[in-house]
Amino acid sequence: RLRIMRELFQVWQNTISKEKISKILNIANKTPLSNASIFSSYGPMQNIRRSKICWLSDKWIKMLLWEYVLKANKAFQIDIENNSEMQFIEYRHNDKGHYDWHHDVNWNGQDGMDRKLSVTIQLSDSNEYVGGNFEFDEIKTNVDFKPQGTVIIFPSYLRHRVSPVTFGTRRSLVAWYYGPKWR
Repeated sequence: RLRIMRELFQVWQNTISKEKISKILNIANKTPLSNASIFSSYGPMQNIRRSKICWLSDKWIKMLLWEYVLKANKAFQIDIENNSEMQFIEYRHNDKGHYDWHHDVNWNGQDGMDRKLSVTIQLSDSNEYVGGNFEFDEIKTNVDFKPQGTVIIFPSYLRHRVSPVTFGTRRSLVAWYYGPKWR
């Protein structure tokens, strides 16, 4: 009997053009960055997450990401809506930028919706920084997530991290797509 297993993540290497990356970076550069926080705190928790962020809401970026989300969800088959949040992130070596092991679902959310799919777009060229590796906790893979323009999509409950940046700055765009509460 054939056993079908759902894929745990989807990746497209070097898929977002340099022109689109420049446009995203220009939008982010017009928005002041603040210290990142996590669900369980109102302030930064630098031992878990140390980065600078700003929230973006540009419709063309959301439409660009939605195309990839739809492709990825053919494998995941998760109940999602075209409803997302987007965050630009900088992990700087001089700040010891990192984000330790975490998942993206806010299990205590009260609005009847959960983060279902997480998206990461690599905006930096891989030679602009050292460290800052995107990694899954329980998935061993030899996929290189560092090439500029790479898109990674995965169910938001998977634990992942960005290891400490030891030189330069890693820039990325992340987004979370929502759907009815996990059951």
